[in-house]
Amino acid sequence: MRLIGAWSHAIIDYALVTFIFIGPSIAGFTGPQATTAHTLGTTLLVLSLLTRYPLGVLRAIRFPVHGVVEVLIALMFLVLPWLANFAKGIHSRNFYLLISLVMLTICFMTDFRGRRDA
Repeated sequence: MRLIGAWSHAIIDYALVTFIFIGPSIAGFTGPQATTAHTLGTTLLVLSLLTRYPLGVLRAIRFPVHGVVEVLIALMFLVLPWLANFAKGIHSRNFYLLISLVMLTICFMTDFRGRRDA
C-alpha cells in the first residue's frame, strides 16, 4: 500500500540526508566508510534538491524518476560494505544495512505517481 505522498517523502528525504551525514560519527566509524556514506548522502541531497516535488529547489527531475534513482542509491548502501571491503567493520556495515532498509521501505511505501499528496 502506497501510504507516503510527495510532501512526506520530501521531508523524510531531507531527514535521511541529515542522518546519513551525522550517522558515521554517532556509530563511531571514520575513513573510507564515512567518506562513502557522505558521498551517497550528498548524492541523495542533490537528487532531492533537483526533484519536482514540494521541497525540491530546481525541480528538474520527475518524482517517479527520483524513486528509481533512490532505489539504486539504497541498493548501493546494501552492497557497498562487501564491494568496498569494509563489511568487517560491524558498526559501518550495520549502518549501511539500516540506511538501505529504511530507504527501500520508504520507496515501496511512496506513491510516486502523485495520487497521494499527504
